[in-house]
Amino acid sequence: MLTLEQLTQEAIMVLSLSFLTFCVAMLLTPIYTFFAYRYKFWKLSRTTSATGEVLEVIARLRTRRPNIPTMAGVIILVAVTAVTVLFNLDRQQTWLPLAALLGGGIVGLIDDIINVRGKGGGVAGLRSPIKFAMITAVAAIGAWFFYYKLGYTAAHIPFVGDIALGWLLIPLFILVVVSTGNAVNISDGLDGLAGGLLMSAYGTFGIIAALQGNFGIAAFCMTVVGSLLAYVWFNIPPARFFMGDAGSFALGTALGVVAMLTDTLFLLPIIGLVFVAEAGSSLTQILSKKIFHRKIFISAPFHHHLEAIGWPKTKVTMRFWIVGQVCAALGIILALAGGHI
Repeated sequence: MLTLEQLTQEAIMVLSLSFLTFCVAMLLTPIYTFFAYRYKFWKLSRTTSATGEVLEVIARLRTRRPNIPTMAGVIILVAVTAVTVLFNLDRQQTWLPLAALLGGGIVGLIDDIINVRGKGGGVAGLRSPIKFAMITAVAAIGAWFFYYKLGYTAAHIPFVGDIALGWLLIPLFILVVVSTGNAVNISDGLDGLAGGLLMSAYGTFGIIAALQGNFGIAAFCMTVVGSLLAYVWFNIPPARFFMGDAGSFALGTALGVVAMLTDTLFLLPIIGLVFVAEAGSSLTQILSKKIFHRKIFISAPFHHHLEAIGWPKTKVTMRFWIVGQVCAALGIILALAGGHI
């Protein structure tokens, strides 16, 4: 049991690293912005959906939108990596989430570069099966380390207890990390939306990790929050830039890993409910069109549907943020009551 003085020191460390990462990201932003606008890091717009239809609704919603650079996620990657390597590198707690962040970031960065340097067309960037395979490979490596090197063999179910899974934890880990990475990527579609939701999610897991005594994981989560604060400062409407797949895949992949390390797998869908709803709306739309040959939503994911029925982008973003924050609070309550702490 840590003394009050020790807890105070840990809290100071966690918050200091978060503040430091915020400062690093703010300093890196003008450098990125200069090169992004000079070399035109514009993201090419997709013209067809996953089912091959022309994206008429999206094209109408994006009318008169100026060219805005993508790949700003590299700022988050550099800031979080630098601070973690210098001040918070720990084999048991931060190697894995940092590796997931970098692995997902590299996959997303490749996609962004192809997108920026490509010629457009029906599909912008890497094809979905290739991205899926690459993210799955990153998750599989992480699952091997999680099971064989860190020694995790069970998952905690709230109000029930630990359930021994043995090697089955490996495919479960892969499923969680790949699903979270893709859900965050799908949600990154409006100015400030994904950034604000990720701040709530990472802040929540940071609090849970700290309550568990996992201060290395807590510090990692809060360094991500610090970098996201800097990002969202420039990404709220009207956005100066977007994080791109380099940011969304990196942060989504690492978020799934953090949930596994804190043994809060079954709280992740609650804390990240908006991400789940966004990914679910896209999946439901695809299945409905393939099976029943009709749409459920005017456009998917759900934030585009709300835009299409007349909601201003800021209204969608702010209300999704509120839902995310309520779910974050609920997640902490369930962590305390369900035996995760």
